[in-house]
Amino acid sequence: MSELNLTILPEAEGDALAIERLHERTFGPGRYARSAYRIREGRGHTLALSFTARIGTLLVGSVRLTPVCIGDTPALLLGPLTVEPPFRSRGVGGKLIQRALNEAKDRGQTLVVLVGDEPFYQKAGFQRIPKGLVKMPGPVDPSRLLVAGLLPGAFAGVSGLIRPDWDAA
Repeated sequence: MSELNLTILPEAEGDALAIERLHERTFGPGRYARSAYRIREGRGHTLALSFTARIGTLLVGSVRLTPVCIGDTPALLLGPLTVEPPFRSRGVGGKLIQRALNEAKDRGQTLVVLVGDEPFYQKAGFQRIPKGLVKMPGPVDPSRLLVAGLLPGAFAGVSGLIRPDWDAA
């Protein structure tokens, strides 16, 4: 990875347009219909828990965390995670995820959920949520609903609907 001279930085307000263009190129217009997008749209992500990957001044990746609740339990929703196609399979996504999870834990967060591919995200500590325990407010393949506990036992007893956390600062 060092050959890329990759820098992971906190997202700044001025990054919004470049990140939106990256999402357009990566996910296309269909991203608006996804259940996870609908939750994020209702709340917005937390800048202090969202990061960009750059090579020099070129933005090559982004990850965002959004406050949600699972039932009554506060959590974070990871995503979107996106990396420019030429830089995929080079560890950029993993480094973004690790930085976001470390920062979330340092700030006292205990749970992070996402919709994604288990083989990719399990490297960062995510595991499949047992079917029926947690629901999204829209269609989601239950095998793609994943959680990472940032502290031991953080997910014990958690269940319910994932929804925006309107009370989060």
